[in-house]
Amino acid sequence: MPNLKEVRTRIASVKSTRQITSAMKMVSAAKLRRAQDKIVKLRPYAGKLHELIIGISASVGENGNSSSYATEKEPEKVLIIVVTSNRGLCGAFNSNVIKETVRVIGDNYPEQQQAGNLSIMTIGKKGFDYFRKKNYLMYEDHSYIFDDLTFETASGLSGIVMELFLESKFDRIDLVYNQFRNAAVQDLRHKRFLPVEKQAEENKGDEAG
Repeated sequence: MPNLKEVRTRIASVKSTRQITSAMKMVSAAKLRRAQDKIVKLRPYAGKLHELIIGISASVGENGNSSSYATEKEPEKVLIIVVTSNRGLCGAFNSNVIKETVRVIGDNYPEQQQAGNLSIMTIGKKGFDYFRKKNYLMYEDHSYIFDDLTFETASGLSGIVMELFLESKFDRIDLVYNQFRNAAVQDLRHKRFLPVEKQAEENKGDEAG
């Protein structure tokens, strides 16, 4: 049975550990708030930029010119970019993206996968580890991007992907990722990256009264 001195020492140790973890919690909360503020402030610009790209693509098509990035092709060769985190301990954040990717492949691209024409590009070690172990055809891993996540690194990777489409290495490029809503909720997203989707044509005809 521990004596009084050992009990006091243990109590002091627990209090010290509590102070350290409390300080770490406050620092983490501050970092999360800063990151969240940046995401929320950037979202309107990202949305408008996406609308602008789609609008330009549609207007180019109407003028008889075809943008290379909007050229529709038969999706014989498909690349799916899977965005996860580099670390775990984040609930279903990674598993939801992985499950959605598997579903997308099974529902949309079973023939391409069977023919060996479906490749996976990963951004995040968790996605890379899963799909490599499951023997999917891996194209590239860009998990390093989270080590220095800046506009320059993101735009550089985007340029690489766009070049793959221009060089006809892939006919369709999709994204599967989590879109931030708040600290507790992430919205799962599957979107086509290339070719750029054209804006749906508006029905301008007047209906008879």
